[in-house]
Amino acid sequence: MYPERFSNLQAHVWPRLRGLLDVHEGGGAPIHMTIGEPKHAFPPWVTEVISKNAAGFNSYPPNDASPELRAAICGFMQRRYGVALDEATEVMALNGTREGLYNAAMALCPERKNGAWPAILMPNPFYQVYAIAALSVAAEPVFVPATVETGHLPDVAALPEDTLRRTTAVYICSPANPQGAVADAAYWRTLIGLAEQHDFKIFADECYAEIYRDTPPVGALQVADELSADRNRIVVFHSLSKRSNLPGLRSGFVATGARSMAEIKQLRNYAGAPLPLPLQAAAAALWDDDAHVIENRALYRQKYDVADRIFGNVPGYAPPEAGFFLWLPVEDDEAAAIKLWRETGVRVLPGSYLAQDGAGENPGKGYIRVAMVAPLQKTTRGLRLIRDCLYV
Repeated sequence: MYPERFSNLQAHVWPRLRGLLDVHEGGGAPIHMTIGEPKHAFPPWVTEVISKNAAGFNSYPPNDASPELRAAICGFMQRRYGVALDEATEVMALNGTREGLYNAAMALCPERKNGAWPAILMPNPFYQVYAIAALSVAAEPVFVPATVETGHLPDVAALPEDTLRRTTAVYICSPANPQGAVADAAYWRTLIGLAEQHDFKIFADECYAEIYRDTPPVGALQVADELSADRNRIVVFHSLSKRSNLPGLRSGFVATGARSMAEIKQLRNYAGAPLPLPLQAAAAALWDDDAHVIENRALYRQKYDVADRIFGNVPGYAPPEAGFFLWLPVEDDEAAAIKLWRETGVRVLPGSYLAQDGAGENPGKGYIRVAMVAPLQKTTRGLRLIRDCLYV
């Protein structure tokens, strides 16, 4: 017996990709450009911090995080966004941001909204945990197109009134995965206004916010404070996976108003898996340090420049504003991925695997997602192979 709410799940992205490509022989030494797993070096002092605090493995870690880690998170939010948070009531460390993105729906979304089946909105294409979170709370996942026409961000204001009346939360990723689009202050103001008008939460996935070309992306809580909006409506998520090249550390945080945070913490008390204390010590040191982030961002800027040179003449190429993905137009995404693998050894992700059919059409079908996470030389070689195989 399995829950019916999960019975229609399609195969997850990575098994699906292996099923597509692994039946073919690769055409060269593999170049993996599928998963967003940063490969730049992380700060060497991280291991020293973990070793120095290794005795902490002998203790259960606090659910909320150590005082040092909560203080470091608040310091980051103050420096980066000018947002002053109460470290006791408005922040909590996460064992990987995906945990928080999932559990936010569990903790904060009601079973009914205005007497109707609740809806949770998300961009389409989307990070897969958004949809499973909606299904887990018996809400309807509503996939809002994030296409060229909408600036690669969901146009929530264009939704029907009856959908907005039963909306309990909306997931927004800015900078967007996969397109690299950034929600500006005007976008956040509009969305926050809708949230206040229709009484829903905003789950702002800002995990790519430290990887950008020139202008730091504005933050959801930053705009909320400028509007004097209720912080409890805005729930933001950040991660050290991308900021500090430490996906294996599984460290992020959630920040929101005290009432919403109390609900999140209550669920965490029963079902949480807090980060071990030595890793919390490393995370605190990382949130306190901006120098390694500046160095990391400079490496990605080099890759933006390379991508612009290589694909600048490709019709439909859109230089990403931020993040480390390219969202490249193709005629058939699965066929393009197979062709690349068979002829060059480059592995990319079909865009349709990150999206759901909407109005009879999958908005990711005409794209491939390319992760520029490897060192510059390897990334450059992979990008050139993609251009020569698909666009020349």
